[in-house]
Amino acid sequence: MKKFECYIYSGGPVQESTREIKLNTLELSLRDIKVRLGDGESVLPSTTDISTTTETATLSFDRPLPAGTATLSLSFSGELNDKMKGMYRSKYTSEDGEERYSAVTQFEATDARRCFPCWDEPALKATFDITLVVPHDRVPLSNMPEESRVPHESDSNLQVVKFSRSPLISTYLVAVVVGEYDHVEDTSSDGIKVRVYTPMGKQVQGKFALEVATKVLPYYKEYFTIAYPFPKMDLIAIADFSVGAMENWGLVTYHETCLLVDPHNTSASQRQWIALVVGHELAHQWICNLVTMEWWTHLWLTFVEFLCVDHLFPEYDIWNQFVTNTYVRALEMDCLKNSHPIEVPVGHPSEVDEIFDGISYSKGASVIRMLICYLGDKDFRAGMNKYLTRHQYGNTYAEDLWTALSEASKKPVAEVMSTWTKQPGFPMITVASHQDGDNRVLTLTQQRFLADGSAGDSSQWMVPISISTQEDPSKVVQELLLESRTMQVVLENVSQSTWVKLNPGTVGYYRTQYPPEMLTQLIPAIQDKCLPPLDRLGVFNDLFSMVQAGHTSTVEVLKVLRAFEDEEDFTVWSAVHNCVARLDQLLSHTDFHSTFAAFVRQLFSRIGQRLGWEAKPGEKHLDTLLRSLVLGQLGLYGDEGVVGEAHKRLSAHVAHTTTLPADLRSPVYKTVVAQADEKTYEQMLKLYREADFHEEKDRISRSLGATRDPNLIQRVLQFAMSSEVRNQDIVFVIISVAMTAPGRSAAWAFFKKHYQELVDRYEGGYLVTRLIKYITENFTSEDMAREVEAFFKDRQIPGTERTVQQSLETIRLNAAWLNRDQQSIKKYLADFHL
Repeated sequence: MKKFECYIYSGGPVQESTREIKLNTLELSLRDIKVRLGDGESVLPSTTDISTTTETATLSFDRPLPAGTATLSLSFSGELNDKMKGMYRSKYTSEDGEERYSAVTQFEATDARRCFPCWDEPALKATFDITLVVPHDRVPLSNMPEESRVPHESDSNLQVVKFSRSPLISTYLVAVVVGEYDHVEDTSSDGIKVRVYTPMGKQVQGKFALEVATKVLPYYKEYFTIAYPFPKMDLIAIADFSVGAMENWGLVTYHETCLLVDPHNTSASQRQWIALVVGHELAHQWICNLVTMEWWTHLWLTFVEFLCVDHLFPEYDIWNQFVTNTYVRALEMDCLKNSHPIEVPVGHPSEVDEIFDGISYSKGASVIRMLICYLGDKDFRAGMNKYLTRHQYGNTYAEDLWTALSEASKKPVAEVMSTWTKQPGFPMITVASHQDGDNRVLTLTQQRFLADGSAGDSSQWMVPISISTQEDPSKVVQELLLESRTMQVVLENVSQSTWVKLNPGTVGYYRTQYPPEMLTQLIPAIQDKCLPPLDRLGVFNDLFSMVQAGHTSTVEVLKVLRAFEDEEDFTVWSAVHNCVARLDQLLSHTDFHSTFAAFVRQLFSRIGQRLGWEAKPGEKHLDTLLRSLVLGQLGLYGDEGVVGEAHKRLSAHVAHTTTLPADLRSPVYKTVVAQADEKTYEQMLKLYREADFHEEKDRISRSLGATRDPNLIQRVLQFAMSSEVRNQDIVFVIISVAMTAPGRSAAWAFFKKHYQELVDRYEGGYLVTRLIKYITENFTSEDMAREVEAFFKDRQIPGTERTVQQSLETIRLNAAWLNRDQQSIKKYLADFHL
């Protein structure tokens, strides 16, 4: 471990006379503490009590410190840890092959206290003057531009770098990086110098992110009608980084896979993801940085990266992908009884880590998307400008945003949104229909939708409802706000033979339950594609949720799946893929999984033949994504042609005769590894060791878990914990094993054996929470639920309690589902193959 030495000098008003100063600190040694009063007198604390439990230092004085101006100064030291928290070491390999380290900070949510003593809460903003003493051959970076750089007075190998004073900023947004980096730079059209820092010799990999960033800043300036307030914007790729990225003001840190684009090794899907992550973090420069939540309860207020990416890359069709990647994911988690509101009271820091989840982010973004649709883009933008202008450099509650949006739109935003943010779950809108002459009369009833099919509770929402009909599928014919338990809607001149659909565009955050006759009318519209893509996938996804909850038989979903055999839209196939993957996890516990695999092969065969293996001239971005998805599915389910071609193409790739396109590597790797022997496994490890691009290493390591060989499964798990795999990647290699039927029990046993090492390595937090979720939730028996429950009852891991409860609930839901429908599914699949 390497130590760091620091000195802090903090001045401000003492509001009232006190004998005690309490501030946050963790894993630091404090010394030379004194307080200089307004009259120049220096006072030393009589005692200093440091508590690791409360993560505080309490300075006590023999006499009261008077109200007025005072300055606290102290020296302290700490360790550059390997936990990817606070100020830590990030290991990399230099251009000449030497192992070296960068110093990096990651302070969100409450880890600034690991680097310097402070009042480590988002509402307690301050200005920061940062000076670094660093070697001459290292690049020093912080939030603000350099102000001066001079040689160190006593060591010619060091230099003293001083940065300009920051504006008012929360501690979790302070950042420092010291290391060896190259960079590319440009100036945005609104005059901001933008730099992307890359590993040495890899400047070209920063060009795509630079292009995105220089366009994003002016877009947000125009959207919010507020200029970016810092003089520079740095984006930097960090080798060891526990999350995707972090929005430190003026110095945004990224996992290498979320920033770097290699022309030969980056897939289209990863390039799209990088555009979203860059857009997300730069949106934070306004939302959360310029205006910061009062407390972590309100951390979810970010959402506009989709607007930005849609503007910059319309070919991504990002709002359609939002539905399958974000909206659906939120609904799947939010229908559990162990869900939580978007806004959660937070106490101990470990509780903050646990709410960085699909509810806070995916549900948060989904209800904001619904709100934008309800208000209209013009009023939403006007309200955002009011909010940001009114509260810049300050702190807010969600209610402050609702107030600004209400003023701009003249709509009851606070009343509507409180029903979505302060209670868990979402409604199921049950539709009843009858004909009254030329008019169709709908009766809409809301109740909480729960994954176990139970009636729910007394929860009620204010639900923006929209309706479309067969006459013009892309047009909304009626909009209303469902404020009560039930209401009637009259659709004029809509005949009994015409289909009617709720939630066109799949914008409303709710499920729709249609009566059989209305659903029957919608199926042909799916098959002949009269329904727009988002409505095709919306109908299907709602039906699938009803199946999981036991309201409808799984066989009904299998029947509807066949309506997609001629489907060509990527987002619709993504929804189909999600459903198939869920059924696969369930049916992998049965003796008839092979007949399900044959069903899936037929489902994907036509689209697979249409796409083929080779990209066509002028092919759309979404077709590139679709080819990867379809070939991956056909390979996974044992299509002989795809399996044979995958082996052939991998052999050519390994022999360096024909390089595999980056978009095909993941499906090819997984298809081949699924049937791998020792020789093939060693071949994949050789590819991993030769790769010097993190995205490619990730692709290979996450493909290794596809093996079905028990001995190789154990080797993959041991490899995951080896020094060859970076700390932040270990979890995802283990998860890749857990996601297969042969590897599920092995991954659980491995976790039980190594859980203490994993917990110590990550100190709880996001990565351990994610690992627990994916290695437990796909079991399907009460016996396994009891085993998981007993294990975690005896081993409390802070910050994972809710995740464990969600997994236990999911296991029991799986068991009930399989018990309920197993025989009918088996019969349908057997009859299907006759």
